[in-house]
Amino acid sequence: MIRLMEKAERLSNMRHTLAHLLAASVGEIYKFDKIKLTLGPAIENGFYYDIDFGDEKITDANLKKIEDLMKKKLSKWTGWEHKEISKDEALKFFKNEYKAELINEIVERGEKITTYTCGGFTDLCRGGHLGNPAKEIDPNSFKLDRIAGAYWRGDEKNKMLTRIYGLAFNTKEELEVYTTQRAEAEKRDHKKLGKELDLFTFSELVGAGLPLFTPKGTVLRDLLDGFVWELRQKAGYERVDIPHITKKELYEKSGHWEKFKDDLFKINTREKHVFAMKPMNCPHHTQIYNRKQWSYKELPQRYADTTKVYRDEQTGELGGLSRVRSITQDDAHVFCRLEQASHEMGKIYNIVKTFYGAFGFVLKPRLSLHDPKNMKAYLGTEEVWLNSENSLREIIKQNGEVAIEAPGEAAFYGPKIDFMAKDAIGREHQVATIQLDMNMPERFDLSCINEKGKSERIVMIHAAIMGSIERFLSVLIEHTAGAFPLWLAPVQIKIIPVRSNHNEYARKVFETLKENNIRAEFDDADENLGTKVREAKNSKIPYWIVIGDKEVEAKKVTLESRDAGQLGQMSQEDLVSKLVGEIKNKK
Repeated sequence: MIRLMEKAERLSNMRHTLAHLLAASVGEIYKFDKIKLTLGPAIENGFYYDIDFGDEKITDANLKKIEDLMKKKLSKWTGWEHKEISKDEALKFFKNEYKAELINEIVERGEKITTYTCGGFTDLCRGGHLGNPAKEIDPNSFKLDRIAGAYWRGDEKNKMLTRIYGLAFNTKEELEVYTTQRAEAEKRDHKKLGKELDLFTFSELVGAGLPLFTPKGTVLRDLLDGFVWELRQKAGYERVDIPHITKKELYEKSGHWEKFKDDLFKINTREKHVFAMKPMNCPHHTQIYNRKQWSYKELPQRYADTTKVYRDEQTGELGGLSRVRSITQDDAHVFCRLEQASHEMGKIYNIVKTFYGAFGFVLKPRLSLHDPKNMKAYLGTEEVWLNSENSLREIIKQNGEVAIEAPGEAAFYGPKIDFMAKDAIGREHQVATIQLDMNMPERFDLSCINEKGKSERIVMIHAAIMGSIERFLSVLIEHTAGAFPLWLAPVQIKIIPVRSNHNEYARKVFETLKENNIRAEFDDADENLGTKVREAKNSKIPYWIVIGDKEVEAKKVTLESRDAGQLGQMSQEDLVSKLVGEIKNKK
């Protein structure tokens, strides 16, 4: 773990060093007295620097010249000179309003003003560099990437600056792997494929972050939710239903109001009550449990509910289905005794593995823990948290796995197991979650009557399989590149008659497939065969049938597969049997 942290710190220092090198190179080309440098941090996959170019126009076409100079200058960057200077010295040296703002903030925080100089270039900086960049940085391990606009300090009221992005990795090979992966990711972008496959859309009149699902997209959502429900039903869950709004008092009692009140959509009623669009479902579910007094013999109680929640995400943070304001959660909560929690979480663990296994995801558990140095950020006592975390560790151990542990990443009311899934091009995504909560039952006074006739505090388990259907769809579309397995495909098979005189037999085949609940599409458009087949391929439909003279004469069909090519002639009965079997087995 320590070695990994050291490696990550070295890479961050390398990227920050390159941000300085970028600023030095830009200043040499565009003249320091004509531009205004601001700041340049290390970021995931690289670095950037924000610059005020004044009247100078710079585009991506200028990046090659800057990058070439960076690589030329790198050989002379052999060490750093570090200085502490006064406010007056700093303001005199850095003669622009952006640096002045930073300098004044440093003084207000009571911190020292420090500069770092390398290769004759001096910048305002707190440090975090490679000691000898010339020796420690492979010039082929970084490249300038693109130019974008960025408001100073991220505030749209401020001036728009030019942001130059760079990519940087430990080696040339890692850089090439990343750029190849990114190129593939662009082809698989769910926003692009969602439009091409007619799955969802957005409307300016409806609002950003509020996706609208087409008939095909809705088929996907319903089938995914149905699969989760099928697995949950076998594990003894029951469906419940809750409203989309609540009085704020519910979230005050749960603790969510204090933590998230600025992220909620609020409603003021005519009677001066304050309601909120629900941002999560667990407090509602506690009230379903709390409708009566339960005997220990009636536990566990398992509630499942696929429903929308709403969060006032900032516009700049929204992105396709990955980050939205209306979030469909396949949510479930188990109310049980502490001694039952391990068994219940084990069942959820199996549901998660079965669901994601159907799509070829390999899962890795990550244990999100509390930060013992910051207990004020969490509900409950240290003892309750440690007991909860040990229970989750035991579940992971029982499944023969070892979790990555992440202190400080737990939700404020309980620790959780986050499942990390690697997609088809090697990217890692956080997907399902299992959370053991001993705090909310305390806040809502949830209990059962035990064997001795006494009231006993219960525990609550939060279990999200997809979590957000929207976000999971964004991951799945990109994982499959839109080529969904047969059972999930909105259109499972297309029937393509070669000419109009083949339509009668083709339509009989179509009707037979529909009678067997196979989602078929009949293409009798006045187009040539090549155009129809190309359309089927572009739509990523799993199978299509071409019906011409031979098929009509033999009373058979010729089946072609998106993945396996032409499969030859077969009877209608064999076709139905093949498709129904494949759909049932979720191959």
